Amino acid sequence: MGAAPKRLTILHTNDIHSHFEMLSPIAAVIEQEKATHSGPVLLVDIGDHMDRAAVETEGTLGQANIDVINLTEYDAVTLGNNEGLTFSSDMLEAVYSGLQCPAVCCNFVDISTGKPPYWIQNHAIVEKDGLRIGITGATVAFSSFYSLLGWEVMDPEDALREQCAILAPQVDILIILSHLGLPADKKLAEKIEGVHAILGGHTHHLLEQPLIINGTAVCGAGKFGRYVGKLLFERKDEHSDFKLITGECIAVDPSLTEDRIRPAIALHLERGREALQETVVITDRELPLNLTGESPFGNLLAQAVRQFTGSQLSLVNTGQLMGSLPQGEITTGLLHALCPSPINACSMMLSGRNIRIALEQSLAESFQNKVIYGYGFRGERLGSLAVDGLKILSNPQGMPYDNGIAIFVEGEPLEDERDYSVGTLDMFTFQMGYESIAKGKDTTFMLPYFLRDLLRIELGRPGSMEESGVFRWDPQLFK
Repeated sequence: MGAAPKRLTILHTNDIHSHFEMLSPIAAVIEQEKATHSGPVLLVDIGDHMDRAAVETEGTLGQANIDVINLTEYDAVTLGNNEGLTFSSDMLEAVYSGLQCPAVCCNFVDISTGKPPYWIQNHAIVEKDGLRIGITGATVAFSSFYSLLGWEVMDPEDALREQCAILAPQVDILIILSHLGLPADKKLAEKIEGVHAILGGHTHHLLEQPLIINGTAVCGAGKFGRYVGKLLFERKDEHSDFKLITGECIAVDPSLTEDRIRPAIALHLERGREALQETVVITDRELPLNLTGESPFGNLLAQAVRQFTGSQLSLVNTGQLMGSLPQGEITTGLLHALCPSPINACSMMLSGRNIRIALEQSLAESFQNKVIYGYGFRGERLGSLAVDGLKILSNPQGMPYDNGIAIFVEGEPLEDERDYSVGTLDMFTFQMGYESIAKGKDTTFMLPYFLRDLLRIELGRPGSMEESGVFRWDPQLFK
């Protein structure tokens, strides 16, 4: 009688974005799956596990996520842009050096050495019950952003092809952890031979069954820990290759729980809150917020961006703010709660015409109430535009088909054909929200400071709160 077929189950998660409420349920699903499979189980994460909008992540600078990954007993992880772009190199080293499984990413290197940092591997070979599983990974190449933090992110296809060629002769199963997005994953499957599975993330795609492209299973388990991806491979004997038997995404019941992850998360939440109790300033007045018009807190954010970028004027969306700034003690935790998005300021040269388009759009309810997903935005609606360095008046002589606004920069009328230095948000450069702002030139990104860091600096500037009460928009324009 012949030997029983060899089987390997692969479980994968991606783009959890610090939804800690789902991590104990995920661990419970993983425990159930391990208990029901007699063969080995490989567990991997495809990046963006961390998100600094969460108190647990912000307050512990990612240690909460690493502890959960370790306690859940992942076998390998890769790096998402939320880890690579929202943490400094020192912070990344501090958290990833405590990881108890390989962090695998073959296109991420230190600019100063041309090599990966010591806490990243180009590939890993994980052994499970005599099976050798080759794992490599890559992250999306936001090169201009990464270079500001001291990293070079190389072409992922070239880097992955090289690593797969190294791994293929040495392993029984070869997989790629791809934080590149579904369109890129499809191209990789077409171009790189011998890969059993591409486990994907970044674009939050949910593939309830894998796409089979050129013999490779292309997978994705959605976002926020709502699903765990599962693949079952089988080999009849040592002379045959592993074949995919089944592939699916398991819906995670949020009511599930277990005894290891749940108490660890509760402890990290408590520690995170404690770490964010530092007093930034004590204010003598409230700064109200209005998402559909002008308000002092929106003006303060615009001032903060203009001051930080040293620009002639600034344009920011009020939807970055989650509520009014109260009177009294302002802590780092409160600024984090009021401005949770990991978004950075940038400076650019922008034509007067494109400035005017954005300002006119800002008066429309369709823009103010627009729902935005991703690109660092953690608010609910786009909101109106808050400005600094501008004066905007209603123009009774305006034509009936336009908004009839007169715009002044440094006391002079805005000129459509002239370029102005503008401080704004990196989110807009991705053509999200007020898209005419994306047409700016000579853009400089101001990493690693977030908007809440700029608010903290601005609150310490003498006279800033008084200035925020000076309105820039004619009150008649917002109705």
